[in-house]
Amino acid sequence: MKYIESFREGDKINDVFLCKYKQSATAKNGKMYENVILQDKTGTIDAKIWDPNSSGIGEFGVMDYVFITGDVTCFQGALQMSIKRARVADSQEYIASDYLPVSEKDIDEMYQELMQYMRQVENPYLQKLIQMYFVDNQAFIDAFKQHSAAKTVHHSFVGGLLEHTLGVVRLCDFYVKQYPFLKKDLLFTAALFHDVGKLKEISNFPENDYTDDGQLLGHIIMGSELVGFGCRHIKNFPKKLISELQHCILSHHGELEFGSPKKPALPEALALTFADNTDAKLETMREILKAAGENHEWLGYNRLFESNLRKSTEF
Repeated sequence: MKYIESFREGDKINDVFLCKYKQSATAKNGKMYENVILQDKTGTIDAKIWDPNSSGIGEFGVMDYVFITGDVTCFQGALQMSIKRARVADSQEYIASDYLPVSEKDIDEMYQELMQYMRQVENPYLQKLIQMYFVDNQAFIDAFKQHSAAKTVHHSFVGGLLEHTLGVVRLCDFYVKQYPFLKKDLLFTAALFHDVGKLKEISNFPENDYTDDGQLLGHIIMGSELVGFGCRHIKNFPKKLISELQHCILSHHGELEFGSPKKPALPEALALTFADNTDAKLETMREILKAAGENHEWLGYNRLFESNLRKSTEF
């Protein structure tokens, strides 16, 4: 199988891919075409069916495994596929695990490192909360290890939620050393739990899409509720500490327009906001540049960064 990450302009493709998105559209000349996103374990590629009524284009839908014949082209600095033929693949033509994007890092090793940081939390109430979910609840642990951190944009792969959380905790560890007035126990615990709402906001792979609760409530609210539920089941958990921990989660996107119900009012909440934003933005940049392959030229305007992007010069 030729994986998407190895695609180059001019490649002729004959292989099976997972259809992640499909929608009809109309070109400026009034002709109908279809936008498609194809996925394998190395990433996704935008594709176009310019002649959807062609006899070579069979019926297929989102989440189908599709045998594709097409050409890899380049449009505005990004690779794209022009689909010439398509049909639903037979079950013996593919192995499902080849289509689940997975973290490049070892999942068990990341989890062990994450727990090493959490063992530094000395507050007995916060430590009990950590133990409740991340030590004693195997179903929760398994889900956390396998989940993505987003539908798209950053860490949208198996193990992505774990990798992102560890990245945020590592940055928080730096912050508490650089700024000793930060309360380490509160910041570490908030960093650990800041995105646990993603477990309910986004469905499992291969779908990896927003759930009804994800659309209606969002991961920030659901994460705060999960933490509040856990705290209330720990006898004599200090009420002020519950509020401070939930505040860190509720404000971790930093701005109201970015989905935070509250803006940071505690130094630990502010530090968490910076750590979360740094890890998410740099991973997004890494994934964009990786998808560019050997292209070292300007990649075109990117709406997330509101800038034209390219790789740094290598000397």
